Parts: sequence; structure tokens; C-alpha cells
Amino acid sequence: MGYEFVEGNEAVARGAMMAGCDFFASYPITPASSILHYMLELAPESGTVVIQAEDEIASIGFCIAAAMAGRKAMTSTSGPGLSLYSENIGLAIMGETPLVIVDVQRQGPATGSATMGAEGDVQFTRWVTSGGLPVVALSPATVAEAYELTYRAFGFAEKLRSPVFVLSSKEIGVTRETVDLDAVELPPRIERRRVPPGQERYLPHYFESPADVPAIADFGGDYVARYTTSTHDQAAYLTTKPDVIEKMLEHYAAKIERAADDLALYQEDRQPGAEILVVSYGIISRSAAVAVRQARARGRKISSLVLQTLWPVPERAIRQAMTGVRRVVVPEMNLGQYVLEIERLAPDGVDVVGVAKMDTTLLSPELIIEKGGLI
Repeated sequence: MGYEFVEGNEAVARGAMMAGCDFFASYPITPASSILHYMLELAPESGTVVIQAEDEIASIGFCIAAAMAGRKAMTSTSGPGLSLYSENIGLAIMGETPLVIVDVQRQGPATGSATMGAEGDVQFTRWVTSGGLPVVALSPATVAEAYELTYRAFGFAEKLRSPVFVLSSKEIGVTRETVDLDAVELPPRIERRRVPPGQERYLPHYFESPADVPAIADFGGDYVARYTTSTHDQAAYLTTKPDVIEKMLEHYAAKIERAADDLALYQEDRQPGAEILVVSYGIISRSAAVAVRQARARGRKISSLVLQTLWPVPERAIRQAMTGVRRVVVPEMNLGQYVLEIERLAPDGVDVVGVAKMDTTLLSPELIIEKGGLI
């Protein structure tokens, strides 16, 4: 189609359709509401089922059921809705459900400022449900990335039988950019691994080693497919046996942790001899890019690392980028959430500086330069 004037929420909807999304349910919430509108517009051509549910809890519940019945499902919300999703997110993890959850972040906490921006759901996404099990979360910075990362999120969800988050924001979601989405390079579509026909017995959570991802049989198909929110064995029967529970929990974590390097998406611009590294993500990575260019124009040697995968933490990429630097600057549109992960990974002698702002306005390149000591 060539260049178009597209907003981030439309790019999310089109990325989902490109990935084969054939079920979508959500409840209107600013600034995510227009994803529902775009999905409704695109649905007739693709045959996708689109539902405006009565509330957020119903929305994700519909998606879990649809996903387990064989659909590629997505839902979208913002911070308050994500709070209401939390119990069912735990259910999706426990039931190993492929599902994409788009969170168009806004200023919080609680209902906060519905039409104002922030990126304050980073740690909330990681710890959104009880149990502390690892999750997958991607963070776009542009309209094109909203399209690409939504598409990739479906692939990760199907491959891992796991919910995957796309952490957009108000600035990305409702801002239009000139972009050629057809020019965005996408990997081959990933489909879930289904149980082959004729298999004698189906165990919904069968694995030999903890990092294996079980094959799946759709609800309503040839096999009895049990599903429960409680601790269970590989057959999905409830259990209170500590050794079985431990093995299942190890499995949920291991399948994500083993895939961490494959899930790690990032962009790096490393400068030989740089003693300063700027690590950024989301909308603020665009301000950070300007700050880096301006500091380099003044003669400073600075490297940049932009993270598109936030969870699981791309530890290898971060550690490699920190090699040889003395200071790491982490600008964020919150009170400082991901800086905690950088501090955890930083070697002795490396100073980690967080540049945080959460007043609903964007963090400027000038403030990053000043507070980060880039001058």
C-alpha cells in the first residue's frame, strides 16, 4: 500500500491480523479503545470474531476460552483494565494458554489520568499475578514497531503456549506517523504445535524435560481437553502432591527461561571507546536517541541500547553492551522501574543513573542529557 498516515493502535490491529488473529475481545478504555474500533473494521474481510465484552474480566475470559478452542486470540486494555485481568492472566499461565495482551499504558495509579501518558506498568506486567512466574513482554517505540511487535507477540505466544504482553503507551497508540507497514520485515508466521491425529492418549501438559512446550489439542476436538486454574499434574487433574506441583512450576518457568535469547529483541548502536551507555525502551527511547546524537555532536563517546523485549530480561545483550563503560543512563517515563534490572546486572564499578519523570509529559532529550551527565 506504500506510505500511510497510521496511528499506533491501528498498527496493533493490523499486526494482529497479519499474524492470523481470528478472535478479539475487549472493553473500551482510554487510550486503548480504538484498537477495538480498528479490529471491527478489519474483521469482515478476515472473518475474525470481534466482541465488545461487558467488562474487562469477561474480555480476557472470552479470549482464554477462544484460544483453547483453537483461535489466535488478542485482547487490549490500559492500566486499570490490566488490574482486572490479573486473576485470569494467572489462569492463562497455569493453563498454558497462547494469548496476546496489549496494554496501552496511561498515567496511574488507579484510574489516574485517562488521556495522559506514562510507561508505569513495566513492573506491574512482570508481577501482575500471584506466583511470580516469568512472563514475556515486548515494548514498541514507534508505529512500525507496534505493528511488528504485535505480530511477533503472536508467534511467541503460540510457540510457548503462554500469554505475551505488548506494552504500548498513549503516545504511541493515538499518535499518527507516516509509515509503510508493507516494508516492515516480519519473520515467518509461527503456529502452535498440535497433537497429531490418532494419538492414543492426550495429556494437556505433557513434557519430558521441564523446558519442553506441550502439544495442544483444541477444545471440542478429538481429545478430552481438561483445564483448571488450580495446581495440577500433566493430565490437568488437580493435585496436592508437592513433588508434582514443583515439577509443573519448574516447567512453566523453564520454557520461558530457555527461550530468553530467542525472545530478546533489541537495537544497539555501540561506539568504540564509549564510557557511557544509554539503555532505553518504549516511547522514551526516541528522546534518548536525540540525546545521544546531541551528546555525540559535542564530542562525547556514547553507546545506545534500545530494548524491545523487557521480559524476560535480555541479560546477555545488556551485559555485553555494558562492557567497558563506566556509567549507564536509564531514562524512563515512570519513577524508575527497569533501572532496577540494569542495577542488578551492572558489574562492580559501573554507575547506574536513572532519569525518571512521571508528570504525564514526555522526558525531553535535554533533561536526559542534563540528569544523565551526557554533557
